[in-house]
Amino acid sequence: MKETIKTSRTVGYLEKIFRQLNTDFFCNELDVPVITIQNTPRVYGHVTCARVWRCKDTDCFELNIGAGTLSRPIENVVSTMLHEMVHIYNLMHGIQDCSRGNTYHNKRFKEKAESVGLVIAYDPRIGWSLTSPSERLIDYVIDQGWSDILMNRGVSLFSNLNPGGGTSSGGTSSGSTSSGRKPSSTRKYQCRCCGMSVRATKDVRIICADCGKLLEKV
Repeated sequence: MKETIKTSRTVGYLEKIFRQLNTDFFCNELDVPVITIQNTPRVYGHVTCARVWRCKDTDCFELNIGAGTLSRPIENVVSTMLHEMVHIYNLMHGIQDCSRGNTYHNKRFKEKAESVGLVIAYDPRIGWSLTSPSERLIDYVIDQGWSDILMNRGVSLFSNLNPGGGTSSGGTSSGSTSSGRKPSSTRKYQCRCCGMSVRATKDVRIICADCGKLLEKV
């Protein structure tokens, strides 16, 4: 895969991830949104409650991934994507999964989110919104061979995050939030000769078939 060091490539990469998740977790039922990368103060992402983009003859939702969150471990970026995809699913099926200005996530959101491999925790201010990947989802990400995004906007998002994420003036359903940056649930191993890298959910010993070298944990 080409290195994700340009916004165009990164958006293309996120679109690829969306398509695969839509196939594997939603049976291609979700309408394809316009994926954007913008600053999202206090939240990791959002999806609009209305179809705010006009693409030729089609009206589309906007799904945004926070520009200051791209460099998180890929399984966490995928979790944010899935979180927002659950909102799209519920919007398309007329399921109200948020209240209090679209910030408080109810048990309807929790139920659907957990069915697609997310771990959902409760916060009294935003409800069932705190999102992390399950071991099943981490294994899925590893099987897909998805790698970390190699760019990030230098904003102090993580130090300012609190679980009270809100909505934008455009009318959005607030994205997954956290009280701080969580460590990765996976280990990354890399061959010092050719640069080939893999992820694993536990400590392993892996040899590069091309170089015959033991991969080192990064």
